Amino acid sequence: MPYTCLSISPFYTKDDGIARYNHPLIGPFTLIMFKPTAIAACIAVFVLPAISSKTIAQVITIPVETQHNALILQTDAEKNLKMVYFGTKLNNTAEYEQIKKMYRQDDDSGVLDDAYTPSGSTNLAEPAISVTHVDGNKSLNLVYVSHELRKIDDDVSLLTVTLKDPVYAFEVKLFYKTYFKEDVTEQWSVIKHREKGIVTLNKFASANLNLKGAGFWLKQYHGNWALEMQPEEAKLTHGIKTIDTKLGTRANLYEPSMFMVSIDKPATEDEGKVLFGAMEWTGNFKEDLEFDPANNLRIIAGINNYASDYHLKPNEEFTTPPFLYTYSDHGKGDASRKLQSWARKYKIVNGEGSRLILLNNWESTYFDFNETKLAQLLKDTKNLGVDLFLLDDGWFGNKYPRNSDNAGLGDWQENKQKLPDGISSLVKGATDNGVKFGIWIEPEMVNPASELYSKHPDWVIKQPNRPEKYFRNQLVLDLSNPEVQNFVYGIVDNLFTKNPGLAYIKWDCNAVIYNAYSAYLKKDQSNLYVDYVQGLYNVLKRIRAKYPNVPLMLCSGGGGRVDYGALQFFTEYWPSDDTEPLERVFIQWEYSYFFPALASSNHVTNWGKEPLKYRVDVAMMGKLGFDIVVSKLTAAELDFCHQALKNYDNLKDVIWHGDQYRLQSPWDNDAAALMSVDAAQTKAVVFNYLVNNRYGSGTKTPIRLKGLDPVKKYKVSEINLYGAAKSAIDNNLVLTGDFLMTVGINPNVNSNRSSVVLQLDEVK
Repeated sequence: MPYTCLSISPFYTKDDGIARYNHPLIGPFTLIMFKPTAIAACIAVFVLPAISSKTIAQVITIPVETQHNALILQTDAEKNLKMVYFGTKLNNTAEYEQIKKMYRQDDDSGVLDDAYTPSGSTNLAEPAISVTHVDGNKSLNLVYVSHELRKIDDDVSLLTVTLKDPVYAFEVKLFYKTYFKEDVTEQWSVIKHREKGIVTLNKFASANLNLKGAGFWLKQYHGNWALEMQPEEAKLTHGIKTIDTKLGTRANLYEPSMFMVSIDKPATEDEGKVLFGAMEWTGNFKEDLEFDPANNLRIIAGINNYASDYHLKPNEEFTTPPFLYTYSDHGKGDASRKLQSWARKYKIVNGEGSRLILLNNWESTYFDFNETKLAQLLKDTKNLGVDLFLLDDGWFGNKYPRNSDNAGLGDWQENKQKLPDGISSLVKGATDNGVKFGIWIEPEMVNPASELYSKHPDWVIKQPNRPEKYFRNQLVLDLSNPEVQNFVYGIVDNLFTKNPGLAYIKWDCNAVIYNAYSAYLKKDQSNLYVDYVQGLYNVLKRIRAKYPNVPLMLCSGGGGRVDYGALQFFTEYWPSDDTEPLERVFIQWEYSYFFPALASSNHVTNWGKEPLKYRVDVAMMGKLGFDIVVSKLTAAELDFCHQALKNYDNLKDVIWHGDQYRLQSPWDNDAAALMSVDAAQTKAVVFNYLVNNRYGSGTKTPIRLKGLDPVKKYKVSEINLYGAAKSAIDNNLVLTGDFLMTVGINPNVNSNRSSVVLQLDEVK
């Protein structure tokens, strides 16, 4: 007869009467069973393996989940915290405990999956954290202590995992802030100790991710002034690929922190597994992507520890900036829309609100202006039909007047020769013309030719015994110094206090840090790069506390400082000083993967040879603005601008807050195409730009649209036609979303129609 016993699961038996069982705590054991007795009980002999204290340690599984994705943390027998899974969320969350068992455990690959890798103990891989204890010992081991999950609201949750060193009074808390609907996670760490003296943090990453796949492809960016966001994509090979900057202030000048990693194969716009990542930090960053011996990818991201050993006192907390990431198994476009939605809702100031369309004077006057010229520009602003006039560089300095970029920075008083009646008269003049007034500042910088430099040389970052080296004829103020922070805050506060009608500020940052040395920090020089950024954030927090809704543009000689660490205080950013519209198509295209359209300041200027229509159409891709000499426009050109502004006003909510879809890349096609669709799928706009001027180039086949409702019918209209130009699109064309997404529509872009804007409206 068959053998029986009390229920225990999971187990399996053979006819030999032996049940073989694998217990999650004590491992494999066997039960030798005998035939049942009259009391219906089972007599069993347990054959157990040798049990140690580490064997019986409970395995704890911690899911970090969003709507579609999951990151799984799990402790091992020694209470080390591992990251065992990253990817699409499983339907059965109980199965997360089985993931680790699916990988071979008979080699040393397990040492490479730490959730936050310490150095100096048993780990031999690139660490996330490295320290020097008070006694000089450089070893660190971090074991799991506890975790807590707090639900902030229906969409946002915060997981805190506490790790401690068993030997030293040293702890790290890992934070995972998840945005459920957007599939976005922010990850950072808080480091603290209770040792009797100063502990030196030699490395202090924000995040440590472990990815598994059949291969990994990295898309990263490089650039320079007027050459922002130049993409490169390649398969990662074994070893460490590092993306970093050591520039201090204008940190993204040569390399931004944004990147993509495709898993298994290169992801396309609509297919494939892809991770988007970026640091939320406005200073030196470092991202190590290590393709390890077990063919896994380890990503360690945080503040760059270059020249930045940080001295931490007992009971002080060192908080690293967030590393931001999202994941999609439906391609780069889906990941991008998730990130854009998150940014509008949670990160960018007034991200779900409106924006001001402005006219800037820079290309009209440069430094050469006076009240008479500006009075005419205020009238031009009204005549153009935009919301605001922005006065750029050159309005300040008296002893050292700001007539070029080699003097005056730091002396933030109105230049009496240019503006004898002050900023207040310009604000009034703008109001009289029915427009608003904004102003340019660069408060973190100083020219040697300035009163500020003469009075406070100790406020300047420079080596005391070395020749000064300038970037754009200027130096950087030491924002690690609270006095300097107060000064910089005072620049902004005084402008608003004296001019309550001031409606906009463009905040620039043109220099990098040379000869890094702080007179304020004295012996703690290695704290400078970190404390500078913290000082900048302190200033911006104070500004936003007092002036929460004023629009601020983030500029850094172009896109030298575009990151979400800064954008939490700003409404928009300046992508590049290169406003040549053909080049801007490529620059804006790449920025759009990581930042929403309403944050991208796109200005119509006189750069390039493209017609005015092309320049306006390209600028409409984001937050439209103008930097042209309005008085020199012909009647036809001004009429076109009025028409385009009317169209933009009708479509701006779709452009700023809709879902963005890239249809045809400028890198691979004669024409670039992208579109935005409103949430209700009732209105859309499609931008098409010729990017190849060779003979016969253009769109020869239909471009399939995306994001529409397949059942709905849409009227397709071409807008922004210049003068008497006729559309190549049937004015009465009505097509279903199904047709437009399956067959598509040919915008007929060619050398005679170098830019085409289509508007789609639902027909009921």
